[in-house]
Amino acid sequence: MIELADFSKTYGSGKNSFAAADHVTFSAGQGGVTALLGPNGAGKTTILRAVCALHYATGGYVRVSGDDGVMHDAAEESAFVKRLVGFVPEQAMLPKELTAAELLEECADVRGLSPEEKKSALLRVVKECSLESVYTKKIRTLSKGFCQRVSFAQALVADPPNIVLDEPVSGLDPAQIAQIRSLIKKISRTKTVLLSTHIMQEVSAVCDTVVILSRGKLAAAGTEKNIADSCGVQTLEEAFLKLTGTGGEDA
Repeated sequence: MIELADFSKTYGSGKNSFAAADHVTFSAGQGGVTALLGPNGAGKTTILRAVCALHYATGGYVRVSGDDGVMHDAAEESAFVKRLVGFVPEQAMLPKELTAAELLEECADVRGLSPEEKKSALLRVVKECSLESVYTKKIRTLSKGFCQRVSFAQALVADPPNIVLDEPVSGLDPAQIAQIRSLIKKISRTKTVLLSTHIMQEVSAVCDTVVILSRGKLAAAGTEKNIADSCGVQTLEEAFLKLTGTGGEDA
């Protein structure tokens, strides 16, 4: 589970201060995908970085759950929280001269897995992410779709209970998008998945609940239907336009 309570993040000070996130409260539960939806500049990246314990709240707090369900504060227990969250960035930032196998072995070592745990983990993520055909190939030779799968594998190698995805299908072709969507659904059966996107189709395809942000504030949270009904419209896209003042699928 991922929980934000009255979360605020301000940059600068005095007259030059800027609230990237302003008193945002929501939770993402285990066994489903929660979409963090908003136009550019809405505060999505700020929230993702806080959940990953890469920076800390100015006000309020961020907590994530461990395997035992106990919640841990991302600021007070940042080193531990980093072990509880697997992060997949929008652009797969992978060392090109390593093979997929070498990279994942390094990731397992960094995560402190024992030799037995590492062997089991590598078998699991290779199968889960369908990397059998490229496991021994150099990352520089892989398609963007396979690079994204390797990026998922590195996030999953230590089997964290929470997964954070930043625009996970950006730049992929339709076949690759379908494969990544299938992988996300598979992961979400047992983990908490928080997915940041600005693409409406992605929300409808894989997400169970939606959190809409606008200018750093929480605009709405709930299912697509609940949000549309509360805005008096028929679709999530119409609700998004009404709540954020932006238009278009890639707003």
